[in-house]
Amino acid sequence: MRVTRHLLAAASFSLAFLAAPLALSQEPSDVAQIRIDEAAMTYREAGEFLSGQTPVNAPLVEIRPERPFFIMQRQVRRGEYEACVAAGACKTLDQDGDPALPVTGVSFHDAAAYAAWLSQETGRKWRLPSDREWALAAGSRFVDDGFEEADPANPATRWLAEYDAASAKKRAEDSKLRPAGGFGANEHGLLDLAGNVWEWTSTCYLRHSTDPASGEVTRHENCGVRVAEGAHRAYLTGFIRDPKSGACSVGAPPTHLGIRLVREEPGFLGRIGGFLGL
Repeated sequence: MRVTRHLLAAASFSLAFLAAPLALSQEPSDVAQIRIDEAAMTYREAGEFLSGQTPVNAPLVEIRPERPFFIMQRQVRRGEYEACVAAGACKTLDQDGDPALPVTGVSFHDAAAYAAWLSQETGRKWRLPSDREWALAAGSRFVDDGFEEADPANPATRWLAEYDAASAKKRAEDSKLRPAGGFGANEHGLLDLAGNVWEWTSTCYLRHSTDPASGEVTRHENCGVRVAEGAHRAYLTGFIRDPKSGACSVGAPPTHLGIRLVREEPGFLGRIGGFLGL
């Protein structure tokens, strides 16, 4: 009998432990999450790449998730952010708005504060996605920011290509906010990735320079500027809430700035610790 009781206890523990990831994927209960684990794509690292003094495209590389993660299916709503404001953990927004629509007018620091508050409220690790994670989740909605150059040795051809691309983005602008799903879903089921609300990432602005003569590479990160992703990649200073105020370091400014968070999937030891309440 004693052996049987031990076996039943072990089986109960195993079933609860195996069910834990499924339960975690439902927190918080009103925010659906998509698990990204097997995605793969070609990708250019965010930032400025130079060969000598000449701007060049970042190299294309294949990327996959370093470990599985969950990402919110939709963007954070204004009403959800205002709960953080009411708790004293987030700064008040500058303008009124519909609680059911995506929260906008948030800086990188606002977004990070909301992630920290949600982590404390739920007991789970919420954070901003890296640019690579955002790209993997976006899949076909991710926009490659490389340029086709008629004459790579002539910087003017690149500047003209960048100008034409920025002009096209401005012409396509639609500033009216829509409810979740108003801009469609991608192949993973994520909503509004290419809509008019850009989403902050944790990735810092990178300056990557190669000396053509020696091949020596220098890299410098500026974390005062962060990457925001949406209909195209944008670089903005972290304290900016209104992208129209001249905060965009490169290219056309985003229409709105909002939030979509990642929740890390616990590893084996983390799942055991969570089950035991550690």
